[in-house]
Amino acid sequence: MVGVPVNPDGVVVRELRAAGLRVTMPRQAVLTWLAGYPHSSADAIAAGVRDKFGALSLQAIYGVVTACTEAGLLRRIEPAGRPARYERRVGDNHHYLVCRRCAQTTDVDCVAGKRPCLEPADGHGFTIDEAEVVFWGLCPACVAAAGSMAGTHYHEEE
Repeated sequence: MVGVPVNPDGVVVRELRAAGLRVTMPRQAVLTWLAGYPHSSADAIAAGVRDKFGALSLQAIYGVVTACTEAGLLRRIEPAGRPARYERRVGDNHHYLVCRRCAQTTDVDCVAGKRPCLEPADGHGFTIDEAEVVFWGLCPACVAAAGSMAGTHYHEEE
């Protein structure tokens, strides 16, 4: 990571300190990279960080995303049948659109300022602070590629 400015404006450094985390180059690199590539898996983060900032092990990436998720700097989402993905958008309640074919993931806004934006009919005594909704379908590129097969359900392994 020599010679590559990881966090030129210092925002990530301030966020790490405010969250009570040590400021390290791997944490800065991961948070900086994720700002431009939300909904990335640990493997994608590792590849992207390595390309831009230099060598970092997958184990180091997992350590960073775990610490930053626990500190509230990242959100971990787990679409069914897909690897966990991470994003910097935290502090609100939003949902996701996931393409069945290419796994593109897009945020869908929810009711602003109200958590959760969905309430179950019976909470069974739970104190509910978040609702996660994933809408599945085909992204515009996959619909165009599928042509007349647009109504077919696609799964990554097919």
